[in-house]
Amino acid sequence: MTITQPDLSVFETLESEVRSYCRGWPAVFDRAQGSRMYDEDGHAYLDFFAGAGSLNYGHNNPVLKRALIDYLERDGVTHGLDMSTTAKRAFLESFQNLVLRPRDLPYKVMFPGPTGTNAVESALKLARKVKGREAIVSFTNAFHGMSLGALAVTGNAFKRAGAGIPLVHGTPMPFDNYFDGQVPDFLWFERLLEDQGSGLNQPAAVIVETVQGEGGINVARPEWLRALADLCARRDMLLIVDDIQMGCGRTGAFFSFEEAGIVPDIVTVSKSISGYGLPMSLCLFKPELDIWEPGEHNGTFRGNNPAFVTAAAALEAYWADGSAMEKQTRARGEQIEQALISITEENLADVKEYRGRGLVWGIEFTEKERAGRIAQRAFELGLLVETSGPESEVVKLLPALTITPDELDEGLRTLARAVRETV
Repeated sequence: MTITQPDLSVFETLESEVRSYCRGWPAVFDRAQGSRMYDEDGHAYLDFFAGAGSLNYGHNNPVLKRALIDYLERDGVTHGLDMSTTAKRAFLESFQNLVLRPRDLPYKVMFPGPTGTNAVESALKLARKVKGREAIVSFTNAFHGMSLGALAVTGNAFKRAGAGIPLVHGTPMPFDNYFDGQVPDFLWFERLLEDQGSGLNQPAAVIVETVQGEGGINVARPEWLRALADLCARRDMLLIVDDIQMGCGRTGAFFSFEEAGIVPDIVTVSKSISGYGLPMSLCLFKPELDIWEPGEHNGTFRGNNPAFVTAAAALEAYWADGSAMEKQTRARGEQIEQALISITEENLADVKEYRGRGLVWGIEFTEKERAGRIAQRAFELGLLVETSGPESEVVKLLPALTITPDELDEGLRTLARAVRETV
């Protein structure tokens, strides 16, 4: 694909140096539909990024778009703080009937500020309030957000350094397989909890991702998650599952922890809960934990009613039919896995490992810098993929759940070509 040099002058002169994704994808995007984005010159790009997981149902999904347009055209409430609205009621009813009740989940629903990191902040605040303790345990290579509380339980050194102040009251523990199976699960964690001289204050909670997205597509085994849930129950710690990127069907089931058969005390959800890329987040928790005082955690934009509209439409369109979406996602995941097996066999000396679940996969290379070059070549070939991991050493695949088998095959062939053409 021949790409003319776009006019990036206003972005480069006026926009802050903090911008990042646009550096790897030097195009000016103009429109998007389904699994494709188009730049202002009409070049098409197959999207294996999906808004960092915010577009599980694709760009401008027609069902969700219709619901949103109809709502706006009738002058539906746009901004509502935490006032009761018809849009919020419709979402809550759909969420209860299509997500919570079929899974026998007891959760109360809280609307924090509309970002993932705010959902995490509210979860940490609630856990500390309930238990009366300040310590939180997180895991190596975790990513939970960019605000100070969320950064304190994030592992990435570069992101943590941006805080500019000490990040306190968080203690990291080894994630599943951190020691390559050489050490029994939770040996260190249990020992610290038992030892009165360990220096670990009794934690209020443990926060975990079932699949670490930004950390490098590190997949926790169901038995590891069950053992963690048991440890939390035995040691009087709340279990928080951060399902911001891996929830809403990304790993197959609506919640990523369902496969493990656990019921976390608190769950954070964001990104694709609105279904349309509109800002929205939820903090879910067991009813006995709902000890908030009115207004104790609030936010001006927690009542994003257009997001409630598209969220309800997404649930009705994709989750009313039992396990159909889950089965489709697992089938698409198997399609990706077969392609990654072929890429690995073709590049035995270079591929360190591939791993994933559902429609989130990563392929790691022995030479860490190669992942970045592959992503760059993929962009030149019309495919959007990002990298992840503490040293950006993993090529990360995050296509929309609604991607067709043909589109998926096209993207995987482009990825294989980018691997071949990158040394």
